[in-house]
Amino acid sequence: MPTPPHRSRRARTLALCAVPVLALLLTAAFAPLPFAVARPGTTNVDVLGSYQNKPVISISGAGTRRTSGQLRMVTILVTGPQTDIGLSDVISGWFRTDRAVMPREAVYPSGQTDQQIERHNVADMKKSQDSATSAALSYLHRSPKDVKVSLSLADVGGPSAGMMFALGVVDKIDGDGRGGDLTGGKSISGTGTIAPDGTVGPVGGVALKTQAARHEGATIFLVPKEECSDAKAELPKGLRLIPVTKLADAITSLRSLSAGQSVPHC
Repeated sequence: MPTPPHRSRRARTLALCAVPVLALLLTAAFAPLPFAVARPGTTNVDVLGSYQNKPVISISGAGTRRTSGQLRMVTILVTGPQTDIGLSDVISGWFRTDRAVMPREAVYPSGQTDQQIERHNVADMKKSQDSATSAALSYLHRSPKDVKVSLSLADVGGPSAGMMFALGVVDKIDGDGRGGDLTGGKSISGTGTIAPDGTVGPVGGVALKTQAARHEGATIFLVPKEECSDAKAELPKGLRLIPVTKLADAITSLRSLSAGQSVPHC
């Protein structure tokens, strides 16, 4: 039986319409998209130890003590501003708990070169280190005129290690009147910016950072209190979250933990 003319026309119309749709899908599949993809980092440095054969924290003008545990800062890795991200990368990232997809402009300011972005990140890290030193010495009631702190971690950018730097300085300096390691010999990770007055602020990417921390063997993770919900979203088994709003909070919680006392939790 011959095909009715109107059906034949409809089939040709659908076929013609399908061509541009298919072309658009193929273009979307292979064309770069304005996204960046983040994943847990590999540079999870113990601020009480060394990095590239140099002590991360060096102190002069004050006695220091040998520490037994670890205070690990954690990082996330983000695809570069010039990296092509395709549709398959975006779809894969949406369905993986160890990936995060975000608009590229939310990570990299538009109109800046890779070199400008790198300089900005390094400047953020330097500012973070200065704030960490100020916060730690203020907590210890030490004058920056007498105590000099050098932090050596130039290859890692951004401000998110501020709290861990401050904790490292406090843990290394002898004579804070409390005694004993802050860590109690444990491997403790954390993240958070810090202000010179000791206020701990949010950093973003905490769900990925908890995974990086657990991978390195941490069982305790210090997190800015306002990011507790994000940190719990993909919390790895065996990792305990302790909320922090001030440097003093983190120190009190770690000392209580070492003494077997109860501590706040997210």
